[in-house]
Amino acid sequence: MGKKSGKPVLITKASGEKVAFLPEKLRQSLQRSGADDIIIESVIEKLVPQLYDGISTRNIYRLAFSLLKKVSKPHAARYKLKQAIMEFGPSGFPFEKFVGEIFRAQGYTARVGVIAEGQCVKHEIDVIAEKGEHYLMIECKFHNLPGIKSDVKIPLYIQARFQDVEKQRLQQSENNASFHQGWVVTNTKFTDDAVQYGGCVGLHLLGWDYPRKGSLNKLIDAYGLHPLTSLTTLTKAEKQHLIEKGAVLCKEICESPHLLDSLHIAKTRTNNILKECQQLCRQIGKHDPAG
Repeated sequence: MGKKSGKPVLITKASGEKVAFLPEKLRQSLQRSGADDIIIESVIEKLVPQLYDGISTRNIYRLAFSLLKKVSKPHAARYKLKQAIMEFGPSGFPFEKFVGEIFRAQGYTARVGVIAEGQCVKHEIDVIAEKGEHYLMIECKFHNLPGIKSDVKIPLYIQARFQDVEKQRLQQSENNASFHQGWVVTNTKFTDDAVQYGGCVGLHLLGWDYPRKGSLNKLIDAYGLHPLTSLTTLTKAEKQHLIEKGAVLCKEICESPHLLDSLHIAKTRTNNILKECQQLCRQIGKHDPAG
């Protein structure tokens, strides 16, 4: 039951910190789903009376998702984007493939899991993306639990690997005109020290809500690259089965519906899954990644 007094409800963040519940923050997160104001206000009106002191942000999200799902499955699927990416786990490989797709959508060729020669040792690079003279070495840090940030040790370690490979490439070809960039991509957030170090050494960081323009979540929305784990019409086991088959995007199901054949499910369920996929895929181009 919600509190009857005028005092704000204290909620517990993933870090353990307790803060006052702000309806505006919930409203903003629901707006990212693309739902209209009428739907959003209806969800908030039904959710607020269920709050209590100490409720976790995770449980608030679950309540909001459940309420939104009853009204619109496609909007619910978009609302659970952050959680959906975490559901790629426990292995980080599906996330690496997902990151490769993000760069392909921007016109790069991308290879996943590449062995690269360094001046000192060999390195396995999660993703190598190339476009024209741009050569990007991308390391992916995947977390399958909320509240975990990528700290400064990660860009420190990756910068050292990047420099080792870059020296070897330049040594092999003195006339190499490639524009080298090192990248770190995470599905959560970076600490302030990690951001400061990355900016200092020229290492590009891409994470949840970072940078403000062109963050991971904005790129996903802009290019319609919704993970298949977003789908509300698939069970957890079915999602993992499709991931094991090599699929990570709703778009892949839209383009190759036969991927669902291996699930051996009824035609009506197949049609419902495809319908939800198609509704999500239609979001392509509706959002500006630099917004």
